[in-house]
Amino acid sequence: MKKYILLAAIFLAVSCAQGPRYIAISGYAQGGTYTVKVNVQGVAASPEALREGVDSILTLVDTTLSGYNKLSLLSRFNAGETIRPNRLFEDIYSLSRKWYDESKGAFDVAAGPLYDAWGFGFKNGSMPSDEAVAAILPSCGMARLKPSVEEALSPDGTLAPKDLLIAAGALPVLNFNAIAQGYTADLVARWLQSKGVKDMLVDIGEIFCDGMNPSGKPWSVGVDRPVDGNETPGQDLEGIWYSSGVPCGIVTSGNYRKFYVVDGVKYSHTIDPRTGYPARNNLLSATIVAPDATTADAVATWCMVIGLEEAKKLIEERADLEGFLIYSEGEGMQEWASEGFFTSDL
Repeated sequence: MKKYILLAAIFLAVSCAQGPRYIAISGYAQGGTYTVKVNVQGVAASPEALREGVDSILTLVDTTLSGYNKLSLLSRFNAGETIRPNRLFEDIYSLSRKWYDESKGAFDVAAGPLYDAWGFGFKNGSMPSDEAVAAILPSCGMARLKPSVEEALSPDGTLAPKDLLIAAGALPVLNFNAIAQGYTADLVARWLQSKGVKDMLVDIGEIFCDGMNPSGKPWSVGVDRPVDGNETPGQDLEGIWYSSGVPCGIVTSGNYRKFYVVDGVKYSHTIDPRTGYPARNNLLSATIVAPDATTADAVATWCMVIGLEEAKKLIEERADLEGFLIYSEGEGMQEWASEGFFTSDL
């Protein structure tokens, strides 16, 4: 999640005295662009107040969770400083521990040193030796940390990295990138809901949507084709997903944008924290629909680590999930969709 410079703007998309009235709030956040589309009909807050609210949430996330903002709580914690964590830091840590436990370690925000070593974290790196990976692994894993930040707080409310450890060892290095964008989308959505907004699409790299779009239909979202070089979301689509109008998060994780090739071998940013190496399987992308974007974000990462067959099983066994998996087979690509994942071909 990169440090951002916020350049927000408000555009009136549809105007009608008695009917739906949509605005779009857009700008730059977390290393890319974001767009928030909302129906302000019947909402007491002004468009400017809504923009300021979204702005304040994105600023809070950046100063708390960004590993690229050297003054954020996360960066200072990873540097070994004692911090005073806010509720945001405590909440995302607890959620991350929940997904670590459920995934049996396939989802692990305490694997920061591995991501740095492979060049997909907050530091430069690439192709660590087997010896280096073996040396790093013992310093990773949420199992070596206390289940919640609250359990590690000093009486004065501060958190020293060493106090989060269950036993002596290397200080923890956290990386929330696998969940932060979905979490941020949920934060924005919940705030908008508190202001009376029903119809919305919040796109901050990951998406939360609810209600209807300006055409009076449920929201639809394009699923990118997972081919190397497809760097622009929406530029080359594999299909289109259609919501049912109920609140949900939809997130795609894939190995086609962040990777490098050495001696003809592709090394992707999806690190299996259980082994210390990039995941090697034929799953190209996983698109997950869940009741919230945080869940969708975490599960999409989980699927990419465990591969096609285990991902299918995971999605089918959970009533709160739908999924769309694209995988390589021979020289081509194949698709698998759960029963409730509604798409159309292009």
